Amino acid sequence: MYLYGASGHGKVVAEVAEECGYKIDAYIDEYLSEDKVLNYTVLHEIPSHDIEVLISIGNNRVRKSIVDQDQLFNYMTLLHPKAIVSKRVKMGEGTIVMPGVTINAVVKIGKHCIINTNASIDHDCIIEDFVHISPNAALAGGVHVGEGTHIGIGVNVIQGINIGKWCTIGAGSVIISDIPDGCTVVGNPGKIIKSRSLKI
Repeated sequence: MYLYGASGHGKVVAEVAEECGYKIDAYIDEYLSEDKVLNYTVLHEIPSHDIEVLISIGNNRVRKSIVDQDQLFNYMTLLHPKAIVSKRVKMGEGTIVMPGVTINAVVKIGKHCIINTNASIDHDCIIEDFVHISPNAALAGGVHVGEGTHIGIGVNVIQGINIGKWCTIGAGSVIISDIPDGCTVVGNPGKIIKSRSLKI
């Protein structure tokens, strides 16, 4: 398999792939000047379109832009063996689940998501495509997180909350009410400090 992105997040993804028993052929990174990361070769152009890939880039918009280029990759999914994941979880291609994560029953996780170290996602949550749930974030039951949203480190979300698309929920925030699309939220309780149109 190939890892698309050789920065800090890419190093963590490599170790998850190793723990899962995958052979890493190389990194792909068009912008990194280094030729080796963690003793793996860094390719500065895409070697082929018919390869197994996991996009190992933390930025949600960048992951989406790569997928939107329609490179015809075969996207992998990685689930660290020290994550606790219900057998009733549905998970899309390109998603990675880090060590220490707990995901409970009947959760739906979209494509190309990052469920980061020690995050907790309770029953009946829906996580749309390109979401990043940061380390130690906790989502109670029935939470819905829209496409491209970044849930910051240590965030707590009470049950039944809807968080819109392409939001940023700041580190340590406590979310007790619904959040519209395109909002930046910080604090306890979480307050909207910025909102923007989703048209790019």
